[in-house]
Amino acid sequence: MSQAAIDGNHGSGRYPAASLVDFCAALYRAYGMREDIAAVSARLLLEGDLLGHSTHGLALLPGYLKALADSSLRAAGDPVVENRRTVSELWHGQRLSGLWLTERAIARASDMAREHGTGTVVIKHAHHIACLAAYLEAPARAGLLVTVQSSDPSGASVAPHGGITPIMTPNPIAVGIPTGSDPIMIDISSSITANGPSQRMMKEGRRAPGIWYVDSDGHGSTDPAVAFTEPKGALLPLGGLDAGHKGFGLGLMIEAMTGGLAGFGRADPPEGWGATVFVQVIDPEAFGGLKAFARQVDQLRDASHASRPRPGVERVRLPGEGGLARKARHLRDGLALHPAIMPALRPLAVERHVPLPVESP
Repeated sequence: MSQAAIDGNHGSGRYPAASLVDFCAALYRAYGMREDIAAVSARLLLEGDLLGHSTHGLALLPGYLKALADSSLRAAGDPVVENRRTVSELWHGQRLSGLWLTERAIARASDMAREHGTGTVVIKHAHHIACLAAYLEAPARAGLLVTVQSSDPSGASVAPHGGITPIMTPNPIAVGIPTGSDPIMIDISSSITANGPSQRMMKEGRRAPGIWYVDSDGHGSTDPAVAFTEPKGALLPLGGLDAGHKGFGLGLMIEAMTGGLAGFGRADPPEGWGATVFVQVIDPEAFGGLKAFARQVDQLRDASHASRPRPGVERVRLPGEGGLARKARHLRDGLALHPAIMPALRPLAVERHVPLPVESP
């Protein structure tokens, strides 16, 4: 392989999305991942960057490759169905790619929903699942209402409301809602912020724009370092110091829907970075019908757009509108990765003789 192929070029600073997917998949394969798992995992990982979630896209890849190297992320295999009912299944994920497992779970739950109105798959012992919004667009455009929830029983960085000691992860929930046009795509954590953005702010010497953390003495803080350096504080639940009971309650619900239903969670010995996942799909045709469903949702969309914006706000947007606009722009013009991403991936690519992606002209 030529040095030019290894180094890539240095043109626009933007990359075609397809080139980045191929690069990501090639790195996965170079670390031993099975080809079909690598292809799906690469596509979904980049989807996070395309939607603008740059801490939950290719920024995660070095950690995933390290996990492949030490076998805490398995390179090949299939999930084991441990319990099956008409509209529900429990899977043992075998520490396989959480991205691949979650897309498979949505496909399986969608099949159940098309036949019976609803389908639910819960996965235990999965590896990390990256950006939850990445899973929503396809099923929602197909007319299905999809929910994804995730927790990681091996970690704790979020304090309960009124507490200091962290007891859970940021525990995200995402919902894809079909409409008469583009889907609504909700992706929120039950904490006021997540670990990835906090660690990036800490490395860059920045502070949060509000009280997002509690320090080890119980005082609210804008400094992300208080959650990661000794003596540790924590991330605050969604709602912060005043209304954090709401985020705390949401986080507890997600723990119950993931670890509780899976029968594997914080009551068990931790096994490393990963995820316990809840996936549910509902077919509106089994209820009032998709046309009636979309009519109701479209009314809320239109009313939101018509709402008089606050000073400094150009217009009211629905969840997912900004992300889908960014994705369309990135697919058209190329994607500029966060400056920290390619320097972290370049030495791994050189070591495994994987050509770097070619930038857009």
